[in-house]
Amino acid sequence: MSLGDVTGRLPGKVAIVTGAGQTPGETVGNGKAIALLFARAGASVLCVDQDKDRAEATVSEIVAEGGRAQAFAADVSDTKGAASIAEAAKAAFGPPDILVNNVGIGDAGDGPAHKLTEEAFDRTLNINLKGAWLVTKAVLPGMRERHAGAIVNISSLASLAGGFQMAYEMSKAGMNRMTQSVAMSGASRGVRCNAILPGLMDTPMAIRGISKMRGIPEDELRNERAARVPMGFMGSGWDTAHAALFLASDEARFITGALLPVDGGGSVRVG
Repeated sequence: MSLGDVTGRLPGKVAIVTGAGQTPGETVGNGKAIALLFARAGASVLCVDQDKDRAEATVSEIVAEGGRAQAFAADVSDTKGAASIAEAAKAAFGPPDILVNNVGIGDAGDGPAHKLTEEAFDRTLNINLKGAWLVTKAVLPGMRERHAGAIVNISSLASLAGGFQMAYEMSKAGMNRMTQSVAMSGASRGVRCNAILPGLMDTPMAIRGISKMRGIPEDELRNERAARVPMGFMGSGWDTAHAALFLASDEARFITGALLPVDGGGSVRVG
C-alpha cells in the first residue's frame, strides 16, 4: 500500500500510463502502482497494456476506490497502436496532460554481447525504446499546442551499469538520451520530460521472471537482491510511483531533463 495522502496533486489531469497491467505476483508492479496513485491524486487515467485483462484489473481497483480510469489494449511498438493510445485518451477523458512510458521487457535471448541473439536485440529495442518514442510522438503535438505537458519515462539503473543484458541496457540508455532530447525540444513549448531509473525492485516482473530464469526460489532471490542494495532492502512499485507523481505534478514545474535514480543508493556505489 502506498504511503501518504496524495489527494489533489493531479486535479483534473488526464494521464496515460502504458504497461498499467502487470505480471501476476504477490507485489505491485510499477505501472499498476503509478496508475493507482495518479487516480488517487485526482487524475483520470487511461490504463494501457497489450493484455486487456491485466489493464482491466488495474481499472477495477481504481474504480473501486472511486477514481476514474479506462482500460485500453495496444501494442506501443506499432505506429498505429501508439497513435491510437493518444486518440483513446482524448475520447475517454480529453487531451492527455501526462504520459508515463512504462512498457519494458527483458527478453529471454538477452545477454552479454557474445550471447545476445539478434531476435532479442531487435525485439527489446523495438518495444522498450522505439515504443516509448512512438507514444511520445503521438502525444507531443497536442501538448506543444496547449503549451502544457509532462512526460515521465521509466528507465532503469541498468542504463548506467550492467554487462549481462546488453539489449535491455542499451534500450534504457537510449531512453535516457531520448528523455533529454524531448526535454530540450519541448522546454520552450511548455512540455517537460524526465526519467526515473529504478534499481533493484521487488516487482512481479523482476522477481518472478528472474527466479524462473535462474531456477531459484523467489524468497532466495529477494534476499540476494536486497543484500546488494546499500540501504539494505529493495524498493517497490510504490517507490517508483511516488517519484512519477512528483515529476508529473506541477510541483516539478521547473524540472525537465532529469534522470532520477530510485535505487536505494545503488547508483552511487562504486566497486
